[in-house]
Parts: sequence; C-alpha cells; structure tokens
Amino acid sequence: MANIVNLDKVSKTYPAGRIFDEVSLGIDDSDRIGIVGLNGAGKTTLLRMLTKAEEPDAGRVTHRRDLRVAALPQTLDLPPSASVRDVVVGTAWLPAGFAAEHEWAGDAGVRTVLNGLGMPHLGLDAPVGPMSGGERRRVALAALLVREADLLILDEPTNHLDVAGIAWLARHLLQRRGALIVVTHDRWFLDAVCTTTWEVADATVRSYEGGYAAWTLARVERARVAAEVEARRQNLLRKEIAWLRRGPPARTSKPKFRIDAANALIADVPPARDTVSLQRLAVTRLGKQVYELSGVELKAGDRTLLSGVDWLVGPGDRVAVLGANGAGKTTLLRVLADVREPDGGRVVRGSTVRPAFLSQELRELPGDLRLLEAVEEVAKRVKLGDRELSAAQLAEVFGFTGARVWTPVADLSGGERRRLQLLRLLATEPNVLLLDEPTNDLDIDTLAALEDLLDTWPGTLIVASHDRYLVERVADTVYGMYGDGRLVHLPGGVDEYLDTIVADSGFAPAAPKPAVADRGTDLRASEKDQRAARKELAKLERSIDRLTQKEEALHAQLAEHATDYEKITALDAELREIQAEKTRIEEQWLALAEIAG
Repeated sequence: MANIVNLDKVSKTYPAGRIFDEVSLGIDDSDRIGIVGLNGAGKTTLLRMLTKAEEPDAGRVTHRRDLRVAALPQTLDLPPSASVRDVVVGTAWLPAGFAAEHEWAGDAGVRTVLNGLGMPHLGLDAPVGPMSGGERRRVALAALLVREADLLILDEPTNHLDVAGIAWLARHLLQRRGALIVVTHDRWFLDAVCTTTWEVADATVRSYEGGYAAWTLARVERARVAAEVEARRQNLLRKEIAWLRRGPPARTSKPKFRIDAANALIADVPPARDTVSLQRLAVTRLGKQVYELSGVELKAGDRTLLSGVDWLVGPGDRVAVLGANGAGKTTLLRVLADVREPDGGRVVRGSTVRPAFLSQELRELPGDLRLLEAVEEVAKRVKLGDRELSAAQLAEVFGFTGARVWTPVADLSGGERRRLQLLRLLATEPNVLLLDEPTNDLDIDTLAALEDLLDTWPGTLIVASHDRYLVERVADTVYGMYGDGRLVHLPGGVDEYLDTIVADSGFAPAAPKPAVADRGTDLRASEKDQRAARKELAKLERSIDRLTQKEEALHAQLAEHATDYEKITALDAELREIQAEKTRIEEQWLALAEIAG
C-alpha cells in the first residue's frame, strides 16, 4: 500500500462554529472508506478539502504527484444542451482536477454502466436538460465509473438508486482498482463496500476498522468505556473527599458548610483501604517475612547514612521514608531492591519476596516498540490485588487511552515515559513495591489513578517521597532519615518529621533558628484576633444558612411556576442575587478561617 493523500493538522471554521480542529488523516491507494456523521458535522466539507476544492483555514492537504481524483458532489451543474454521451464519455462535465483520458470508453461499456444504474431506457444521444434531478445524478455517476481514477470520492451515490442499482454499484466498486471514499446513509452499502469507517463528530474524525456494523459496535463500546471512565472518575472524587475528611486535623479545617454538604455525598463511601483485608491477602502472597535488617550500616563516601539500624518490614506494610536530599533514602531502597549491598550488618529477605524498584532515573525503554507492545513485552494480563487487567486496561489506568497506546515509545514525553516505566513495573506482578519519588513528572490525574490503584494493592509498599499528599494518602507508617545514622519511626507522620527537623539545630533551614521561630510567631494571629475571627465566623455561617434556605425556597417556586414566564424571570433574578451574596460571604468565611485557625 502507498499513501496518496494526507491531511496534516487541518482546521476549518465557519460562522456557525468550528467544523474541524487539527485533524490529521491519511489515505492509502487501496483504502475503501465510508464516512458517517450527523448532518452538518462536516462530511461534505471534508470531501471538498480532500479534493482541494476548498482550502482549510489551517494545516495542509497534500496529494501524491499526478494523483487522479474523481469526485461526485451533492450538487451538479450539467450543461442542459449536452447529451448523455457528452457527459459520460466526452468533456461536457468533468470533476475538478480530473483529466480527460477516457476516449477508450466504448458504447457497450457505457451502456453496461447505465443499465446497472437503472437507466436502460436512456439513449446515449438523449439530452440531459429535460432529465429529472435523479437521472442527471445517475448520468454523472456513470461518467465517473467509466473513467479510471486513483481516488474516487462519492457523496451520497445511492440517492435515487433502487435496491438493484445499489447492489450493482456495490459489486462494481468492489471490482474497481484504486481508493474509494464514500459518504452515504445506506448502512447495507457501507457494510458491503467499506473496510474502514470515518466518523465525523466533535470537530474531529475518528477512524474504525470495518463497515457500518463494526462502527456501530465500536461506538457502543466507546460509550460504554466513556461511562466506565466517568464512573471511575466519580468514584475517585468520592474517595478523595472521604480521605480528606478522615485525614489529619489540619486538613479538615474546611468551611463547615462545605463539610456538611459533603457528608451526604460520602455517607456510604467505604474507607479508602481495608487494611485488615489487604494485610491478610499480603500474608497469603508473601509469607510471614519480607525484610529484616540487623545492624545495617550504609555509607556514602565518608558520610554515614545508617549506623547499626534494626528494622522489620512485614507483609502488607505500607511505609513512607522521609528525609532531606542526600539523607540516604535512595540508597536504602537500592539495598532493599538488592541493587547494592549494605556496608555493614545483615539484610534478610523473605523467600517469596518479589520486589520491583522504581528509580528516579528513567530506565532504558524499548524505543523501537509502540506503547502497548512495550507493556505486552512484560505481560499481556496482570493481576493487581483482586483485579485482573489486560495490558490495554492497565495502560488506560495510567492515562494511555485510544490511539495513544499505539504511539512509538521514542515519541513519548518525559512524563509519559515515567508513566510507562511505572506501568511496566506493575506488569511484572511484584509483591513488594519500592518507589523512589514516584510523583516525578506525573500529572494530577495520573497521580490520582496511581493512588487509587495503590489503595487496593495488597503487597508491601515502601515509598521515598517529598510529596506530602502522596505519603499521607498511601502510607500507614512513616519513618524519618536525618543523615545522622538513624532511621526513626514517626507515629505522628509528616507533622512529626517537620517538627523534628525544625527542633533539631543540625537540620534547621539555613536561616538562624531564632529567625524561624520569630517568623512563626509573626504568622500566628494573636488570641484576641482569633476570638474575634471565630465570633465573626459564627455570624457568617448563620448568614450562609439563611441564604441557603432562601435559595431552596426559590428553587421550589421556580418549579411551581414553570409555565409563567414573567414570574420565572423575576424569581431567576432574585435567585442570582442570593447566589452572588452567598458566594461573597463564603469567600469572607474562607479568609477568616485562616485567622481563626
């Protein structure tokens, strides 16, 4: 197959709106493409750009050199004085850009085409002027069918054809050499003739293999997937809100009216993790021992990172390791991953431990493969906890959807390569995850998906990260490394770690410690100001409650007077005023909440 036409980031806009937005397509010399879409979606415009009868506003359309294109438009302009012979064989009507090289077409061949199109009664010398619109259209179609073309473009060719004529046209096109593009609402014709379907919608063109039936199934599947994606997104949001409420007290200093509104939404949301069940699954998979460190020493040059450390990590443990850059977090993970040996002491690994180590550096990825192939190179199906996913489903979890899974690895961005690295890591089905700064280069949506995945992952997790949100979300236990040889358990989590490094003069910020204390004092409001703020907050909350009641009453009145236009207009204006006032008070509440603490 050879490429004959290309659309490169083509855009087209009319006064009514944008029809195409950076559409890229290609046509090969043997393609048979059916184009479907709603009326007004841009099907005819697409055909006109393919023939270069209309130029795009942006992007470009390129043809192979000496490409012969024949097109049947929706509207025809045949000379009234011309005969059937003049149109079909002569030069009375020629498609744009099509050379007249068809004197070879004899009367018998023309007659066969005319008969097949349901016009046996027409003589070759009959004038086209008195003909009906349908007859004129069939004559023009015959003119295209008796010519040789590299690309034949037909806009609604089955209009004005009967069942036999449509069947004949389908057989004729299947025997014809060259590429074909057809716009039609005839579903049988699409299935009989086309091997590819283009759907024009939402200012883009989606390509599907097969004819109408295949496109219908693909569209239903796309709708199902979209519904699942939306349901998954809603579930993520619900879990996110649930986690925020169940998190540290500092994170729950949200507006009371916001928390109350969220209560109903998340009343039936289960905990983000069922720790007991996950640990039970982990014990089944890992056995009783994961890591046991005895008297371990780690050094980096002359510096001692760990000295005489004893540490026990069990099945299902979810551990975060905090520390400044250079404190030794990465070195510790490399020891656990068996990438390097400790400088002293002993590390005992359980016999069933199968670790996976995500390093900060991007490992070598197969640049000669496409993304899905790079995942399937590791595993075609993956079992994560109680879920079994195909390689494509796992890719979707990490944001690689649709045609993106066929992107060459070499063309991926840095963030996408990071996601692919993590994806391939999980595809090995490890039971211990060692993650070194996993949030590097990941966008917010991917992070949320990763956290949701880790919520139900039953193995042992050890993560070194500066991302506080991630640590508090995925870890149950926190340890701190201070670069002084200690590995310290922190029951208070991130807050305790921060308090410790401020209190420890050896790890305070570069500014003198008194300055840090003074700054904290300056930032804290006086007790008098806090009391005044809390008093004002209570007043604002009462105002918000009152406005909320008015808002609900107005909604009820709007429903009651749904058929009274004047009443609806007045009520809507009043509702807008109340909503604006409520927003203003909520903003005041948020500002005072910072002072009240």
